[in-house]
Amino acid sequence: MARNFLMIDPLQDMAVLKGLASNVRVNILKLIQKSRGMNVNDIATALSLPQSTVSSNVAILEDAGLLRTETHKARKGNQKMCFMVYDEILVAFKHEEAQADTAAIEVAMPIGLYTGCAVSAPCGLCTTDGIIGLLDVPETFLDPGRMRAGLIWFTRGYVEYQFPNNVNLMHDTLKSVSFSMELSSEVPGTSADWPSDISVWVNSTEVGTWTSPGDYGDKRGVYTPDWWKLKGSQYGKLKTFTVNGQGTFVDGMKISDVTLDDLDVADHHSIRLRVGISNDARHPGGINIFGRGFGNYDQDIVMRLETAS
Repeated sequence: MARNFLMIDPLQDMAVLKGLASNVRVNILKLIQKSRGMNVNDIATALSLPQSTVSSNVAILEDAGLLRTETHKARKGNQKMCFMVYDEILVAFKHEEAQADTAAIEVAMPIGLYTGCAVSAPCGLCTTDGIIGLLDVPETFLDPGRMRAGLIWFTRGYVEYQFPNNVNLMHDTLKSVSFSMELSSEVPGTSADWPSDISVWVNSTEVGTWTSPGDYGDKRGVYTPDWWKLKGSQYGKLKTFTVNGQGTFVDGMKISDVTLDDLDVADHHSIRLRVGISNDARHPGGINIFGRGFGNYDQDIVMRLETAS
């Protein structure tokens, strides 16, 4: 079974770091990881801690999105069961990499200019001026007005974009291809604790999956228009998926062994990017894709090709 990773930026994910900054909470996570769910009483007994101590620390872990709780029936009343959200938690420090002996080509693709789609409701699109077509009607994704979209959301499925393969046109050698986009999970309303496995395919090859921690609505996105109500998704996290000769990376952290050789880029006139939620996703929590005029980053989906010259 594929393991579920959470990659955090220490400058952006302070709540997660706070959740881990306690021996008690780390021991709770280690204990739950070995089980298929434990109630608070069992955790307290196993760790020789007061139930009140376990309850308060479980609440902090839940607020940080590191575990989830469910209320189950017990012999007498109800009990709160605790479950792990992630198998592994990775802290990624971003560094500016030297670009010596490397040239780059960048192409920006508006999020509404997808060439193929297959989505399921709840779903929708909107521009900076208003909703496109009908909400929760997948056929709306074929509306010509989609070309002006600044926000796209759906529960399952994908959208696919076709970028020009400028490396072939220039008869150059490709060293890496990367795609940068602002993403979040999708839940009716918003929830910071709503993990979703967002997958990326390049030229029909699945290169890797990033688990979005949640759907963010605690404050208005920097560029999100005023007409979009605060109860809706406001912003995401800017993620960069990179494929090179060593594997596939998200923000510099390796997530799979898929390399450039697996993509057959030289044999294609275009580079096709598919973004979505797999039918077999462990956490099928939907997806928001933020484009220009929405979220915290006023940008389209940006493809960057690094070449040898």
